[in-house]
Amino acid sequence: MAETTADRVTRLLALVTYLHDHPGAPVPEVAAHFGTTEAQVLADVNLLWVAGTPGYLPDDLIDFSAEALDHGELTLTDARGMDRPLRLSTAEALSLLVALRSLRELAGAGVAGEPGALDSAVAKLTAATGGAAEQAAAVQVRVRTEVPPGTLATVRRALEEGRRLHLRYVSAADVVTERDVDPVELRSDGTTWSLRAWCHRARGARTFRLDRILDLAVLDVPTAAHPDLDGDEPWEGGRPVTLELAPQARWVAEATPVEAVEDLPDGGLRVRLLAGDPAWLSNLLLSLGEALRAVEPPELAHEVAARARAALAAYEHLS
Repeated sequence: MAETTADRVTRLLALVTYLHDHPGAPVPEVAAHFGTTEAQVLADVNLLWVAGTPGYLPDDLIDFSAEALDHGELTLTDARGMDRPLRLSTAEALSLLVALRSLRELAGAGVAGEPGALDSAVAKLTAATGGAAEQAAAVQVRVRTEVPPGTLATVRRALEEGRRLHLRYVSAADVVTERDVDPVELRSDGTTWSLRAWCHRARGARTFRLDRILDLAVLDVPTAAHPDLDGDEPWEGGRPVTLELAPQARWVAEATPVEAVEDLPDGGLRVRLLAGDPAWLSNLLLSLGEALRAVEPPELAHEVAARARAALAAYEHLS
């Protein structure tokens, strides 16, 4: 899978700290520690060598010992402050505290995790920031969800106990059905909660939006094992799409919630995503232009091409 910019930045920052604590570390040892190749470690060092603080003159850049590198070792000689803990500004601390409080509200609403860890993080940051904490405390945080009261808690209980659920569910087409499902995973995109499950009525994997569940009950039946249920199952209403992209469109893999990424020999990518909004998908494909090499399913390419022709015809009519 292609490495994202966020993954590399994380490793670059960690590399500075690691080399500060391990001067003269052999390149193979560093590569093994970060689970990457020696060539990638050297590429990271070369990138850090031209990174630094504003001004970007020689004395502003992160520096390494060239002599040590000639002997296959890495020695950090100037970290430009990157080896010290980050000091947050008041505005940054305030934003982080509000975000943590929002996450804590979600945890209380039923997201999987340990609320205690969030409480601990909020307490430590509050103690370290003083005045900023008082400003954050004055901000009211309300997390709004459309899920009926008790639904999240009931689904979580079924997941924890490994028990089957009986749902009374209304689809996007306004069709009400009743079905038994084996719950597998709760998902949230920040506004909508969904349950991935094995549906015994459909005899397959399905995803159900919790705000469309009219009624549910935990059954006294254990969930069955479904080894063929994986993360490739589309969300309800999602359309599986595969795009082949030129190298200049690699940003799609980072800016879009893709399901899978495959590197191509020429630096391009093949990505698979699930699109729930046809307008968003069409706009994405049109914006790619010549960087879009291929689209699956083929009928999607025809749909987008027809939209492009219609847009051009509208401009011709205006002229």
